[in-house]
Amino acid sequence: MTQSLFPDDSHLGLLTDLYELTMAAAYHAHGLADQPATFELWVRQLPQRRNYLIAAGLEQAVHYLQHLSFAPEQIDYLRRLPVFAHVPAEWFERLAALRFKGDVWAMPEGMAVFAGEPLLRVTAPLMQAQVVETFLITTLTMQTVVASKAARVVTAARGRPVVDFGSRRAHGPQAGLLAARAAYIAGCTGTSNTEAARLLGIPAVGTQAHSWIMALGNEVEAFRKFGQVFPEGLTLLIDTYDTVQGARNALASGAPFQAVRLDSGDLAQLSHEVRAVLDGAGRSDVQIVASGDLNEHKIQDLMAAGAPINVFGVGTELVCSRDDPALNTVYKLVEQETPQGIVGRFKLSKDKHTYPFAKQVYRESAADGTFPGDVIARATTPSSGEPLLVPVLRAGQLVAPLPALDECRRRCAEQLHRLPPPLLGLEPSEPYPVCVSEELKAEARRLAAGAPWSS
Repeated sequence: MTQSLFPDDSHLGLLTDLYELTMAAAYHAHGLADQPATFELWVRQLPQRRNYLIAAGLEQAVHYLQHLSFAPEQIDYLRRLPVFAHVPAEWFERLAALRFKGDVWAMPEGMAVFAGEPLLRVTAPLMQAQVVETFLITTLTMQTVVASKAARVVTAARGRPVVDFGSRRAHGPQAGLLAARAAYIAGCTGTSNTEAARLLGIPAVGTQAHSWIMALGNEVEAFRKFGQVFPEGLTLLIDTYDTVQGARNALASGAPFQAVRLDSGDLAQLSHEVRAVLDGAGRSDVQIVASGDLNEHKIQDLMAAGAPINVFGVGTELVCSRDDPALNTVYKLVEQETPQGIVGRFKLSKDKHTYPFAKQVYRESAADGTFPGDVIARATTPSSGEPLLVPVLRAGQLVAPLPALDECRRRCAEQLHRLPPPLLGLEPSEPYPVCVSEELKAEARRLAAGAPWSS
């Protein structure tokens, strides 16, 4: 039997690391499973070549939390694992009945975020909050990586459309769908992934491959016959053999094309030469689309060279974020409700220390509308500025409908517009100011002085 290995809503339970489940069993065994706890998810440090991140992936995280369950065959599988040989039978029964009933606060998708700022806060019974860690990290990390890369590409294009061409180079078919979504939030205008376009309601964009030209044997005939099938909105790929001659052949074919695509070579020079051929034939209406291993730096160079390119198609570099493909995202326990009251939890590990207690992020606005900096404060202590984490789930149920994708897209555009201009450059800038409140620092010092772990 073939297997797609795609998650489905009835088999989400085991999409987690084994140690989440061993801890869940131990929480149950020692009477801690129902103890309320708060975990937060954030990125420890920005990648070296990123001045900001764009939050994305919340909708998929919420979908997971609202559909989380363990199917009977998954429970049977766990029973057979040697590591669970001594776990009480009632834990498996409890797992079979598990549904997420916690509260979630999160940064809305499209929000600019920085190192140390919680993207998501989960308050739930300890066992529930623990089991969901792996899925939440991977879901939010992957789309945030792509959205952050796409925002840089879109910024470099300076208002010219950028289209996601990356599905074939994504790390798997589902990754292509998620990448198309994240790229659209960050400002891309469409995607080559047809299923993503259908599911998300965004423009589907495509031309033809070199194989069509080669299969027909004659470039002029290939253009003409393709135009017979697609008489409207036609884009012709003209670099199979000779790009400039390809432009002449497109004109000679009589096909009703509205754009040509260049996919190789010196795009700056070729775009000028092709533009001259088209304009000389009275086809100044024809747009030039460029693709071929483009990224934000190459696009910036093309723009600086005055290349007459109207649309950029970006693939591998976008969906894989080739220069910075990973984030050091963490999900840590910060607060626990014990019989003695609410207790802050934190780490003192070298280079990985954390601050205790549930937090909120406040963003100030300067007189000119730009953001001068953020403050990370305890969630129970109001501060000046806009609170960025908003309630999403309460007792497992949506507080309000999630924003539409276009609303997330508008938020991203507004956030980028209001960031300090140096942050929008492609090279590293002075870090955006993010301060931790004195109260949180004092709480960390107080807890560290108590040193319960040394007794």
